Amino acid sequence: MTYPQVIQYLETFVNYEKLPAWAYKESCRLDRTIDFLFLVGNPQNALKCLHISGTKGKGSTCVFLAYILRQAGYKVGLYTSPHLSDFRERIRILSQQVTKSASHQGNEEFEGMITKKELTKLVQALKPAIEKYNRNSTCGPLSFFEVYTALAFIYFKEKKVNFAVLETGLGGRLDATNVVNPLVCAITPISYEHTQKLGNTLQEIAVEKAGIIKSCRSLAINHQPVVITAPQENEAMRVIRKKCQEAKAKLYEVGRDIVYQKIGGEFRVKGIFRTYPDLKIKLIGTHQLLNAAVAVGIIEALRSYNIKVGIELIRAGLYNTRWPGRCEVIAKNPLVVLDGAQNIASARALKKAIKGNFKYARLILILGISSDKDIKGICNELNKLADEVILTRADNPRASKPQELAKYFINNNVCIANSVKDAKAEAWRRVKKKDLILITGSLYVVGEARVLF
Repeated sequence: MTYPQVIQYLETFVNYEKLPAWAYKESCRLDRTIDFLFLVGNPQNALKCLHISGTKGKGSTCVFLAYILRQAGYKVGLYTSPHLSDFRERIRILSQQVTKSASHQGNEEFEGMITKKELTKLVQALKPAIEKYNRNSTCGPLSFFEVYTALAFIYFKEKKVNFAVLETGLGGRLDATNVVNPLVCAITPISYEHTQKLGNTLQEIAVEKAGIIKSCRSLAINHQPVVITAPQENEAMRVIRKKCQEAKAKLYEVGRDIVYQKIGGEFRVKGIFRTYPDLKIKLIGTHQLLNAAVAVGIIEALRSYNIKVGIELIRAGLYNTRWPGRCEVIAKNPLVVLDGAQNIASARALKKAIKGNFKYARLILILGISSDKDIKGICNELNKLADEVILTRADNPRASKPQELAKYFINNNVCIANSVKDAKAEAWRRVKKKDLILITGSLYVVGEARVLF
């Protein structure tokens, strides 16, 4: 198979990220992933996994964690979703060796992502097993995310990573990544998102997110399961605490057992075992300090397995972390900022970050939102932030029509652009040197915009 043939083959699998509506519990079948991985030798069982779920900040937490472990000299598999420009971004290996060679490959922003050659080889080797499974499956054919998750497990096993850091795709309980038996799992802030699938209350959503908490099933892991959680609303915290009790897991809570504090341009974390002063990160926004604190908590929890990472390595790992598309400045004079905020909580955090970190004359908002998101809530959060609004849509079937967003911006100077490319051109006509262009509402919109700018 050639690489274009690999892309074409992977696109034949149903991709729920591109469907506007589908039945969650009927479509996400964890038994399907379990059965397929058994057929290919259960590669996930060879990995030391760190598993993160949540609504907001789980990707950032994964990346902070991976960079800290890389700084400590470990070879780290990193599996995140969705991607911005290239789905190979989802499968990466971070190591000091990879870092030294990344600049020669031009992949500094997503260093260590799987190469076209490696992905082609993996897919070609796995294709017979996929087709055999799909012919005989009693619970339906594999989805794109299930296939790609299996590829990640196999790749990480073949490359003999020391750790695999895994971000859940949707929810947690039924997510394809939930076949692993993690050393530590963590839950970032839970808020309302995907309510059509995960539930209409925080309690229902938390049940799905906390589904990654489970009793140890592997003979290789003899310790009590360890869970780190960000601060949560009471409804969600009750679910997490109950789940930990059922799984006999040790729970550490940020805000109780782990405390962080911003001090000028730095911050400090009072962890489970010690205090980490004089910490800095390059990612913009106070919400990223919470994500960093959760990552530090996970690192500390690894002491249960006699794995210790020194303070200087933690400090350097946090500072070196890069995560494109998250309050990312991609141009100056005028300022252009990208952020993948796609729910109310993220939009609120973005608004705070913009007001607290940038000076500008006017703000021109380019906004596109997926149809299954809380469109009204996101628009209401960003409405007063913008002086001018350009509504658009990503090249994705899930994208809302810009006209559907317009009714929430009655008091603004609003125009419609039918593509991100057209939105950029319109913003460029309107912008002045001291203005700020903010592009947000969807990682799909952000991904398209990064290429254009």
